[in-house]
Amino acid sequence: MEAEDILRLDREHVWHPYAAVPSGVPAAVPSHVPVHAVRAARGVRLTLADGREVVDGMSSWWAAIHGYNHPRLNQAIRDQLDDMAHVMFGGLTHEPAVRLARMLVELTGLDRVFLADSGSVAVEVAIKMALQYAAATGHPGRTRLFTVRGGYHGDTFGAMAACDPVNGMHHLFSGVLPSHVFGPVPPARYDEAYLAELSSLVAAHADELAAIIVEPIVQGAGGMRFYHPAYLRRLRELADEHGILLIADEIATGFGRTGELFGCDHAGIRPDIMCLGKALTGGYLTLAATLCTAPVADAIGVLMHGPTFMGNPLATAVAGASLGLLGERPWREEVKRIEAGLLDGLAPAAGHPGVRDVRVLGAIGVIEMVDPVNVAKIQDIVMRQGVWLRPFGHLIYTMPPYACTPDDITTITKAMVTAATSG
Repeated sequence: MEAEDILRLDREHVWHPYAAVPSGVPAAVPSHVPVHAVRAARGVRLTLADGREVVDGMSSWWAAIHGYNHPRLNQAIRDQLDDMAHVMFGGLTHEPAVRLARMLVELTGLDRVFLADSGSVAVEVAIKMALQYAAATGHPGRTRLFTVRGGYHGDTFGAMAACDPVNGMHHLFSGVLPSHVFGPVPPARYDEAYLAELSSLVAAHADELAAIIVEPIVQGAGGMRFYHPAYLRRLRELADEHGILLIADEIATGFGRTGELFGCDHAGIRPDIMCLGKALTGGYLTLAATLCTAPVADAIGVLMHGPTFMGNPLATAVAGASLGLLGERPWREEVKRIEAGLLDGLAPAAGHPGVRDVRVLGAIGVIEMVDPVNVAKIQDIVMRQGVWLRPFGHLIYTMPPYACTPDDITTITKAMVTAATSG
């Protein structure tokens, strides 16, 4: 199909995420954000249907950490396809799923692995685990969660309820979601008063809390904020003091993105339940996992959840290959190099009148603007410089593949700074 045919049919039939229907409203409408057709992806570049080539500064929503069309990951899917593409996981099992579960246990130090379809579903499973655990251990009244504002845990109902209810994207559903307990947005710097406030809030609600759920160190889609590891350590202590489970949502932070293998590693703690997704398959197929300790699993017994495509052989095969590849490549050095490039490249934006903050952690670079960004305008600016980004809210940010070269990072940061300072 020609590029114009793809886009025409897209306008007529496709509903894109976080967008209105029809998505093909006239380009003259100020809020219109155009859709771009992709023909191919290789390495860290996307080839658009109109022939343009852009560096993907988003890793396909933070998942394609190895880049695209990696021969080893391609081969893992081909090899598995010759055996079976799918088989139900109820009453059956298979080698790719078992191998992946063992790898995840070794990486996380947790004991049991429940394979799910997506990050949001992994969070739903984690919440179910916490509620069933509370009931099974004699606390049926513990039906709420404690979390902090500024967080994001997914778009399904249980996950939405744990997202920021005031500044998040799910305010339309506030009247029908469960009511949880929220602490303030965690500060970037160490603050004794904030630690005291966390302690007071958890203690005041301990009898009704089944779990504490947070994104370790980095709050992702809620605002790309980084916070001090001391707060995560204190939440671990509070969970232990009050007999509450700690859920770490590592969907965005897992597999090296922050400079450590997992966000929890910055604080030197282990959660009771961990959610993984996004980079788990290297961006190839949808797959997530919810892991927990043996005591949690033993107390729960039967977990009442069962996705149709749970443990899909193709997805688990490529996930195992991706984790194997991650273990072999010098990802720490790659992420440190990317971090240095982002720090250097984004520095010129700091101090500009329209810029509120510039921050970098691992392979995450953020320019926070004073005013909300014009997504269509920003994308037009960066794409003319050969970069694909998806800004939101007040943020122009990047989470590039680890395979990016220093020149790729320079290309990304120059485009971001130009977009932030273009007026």
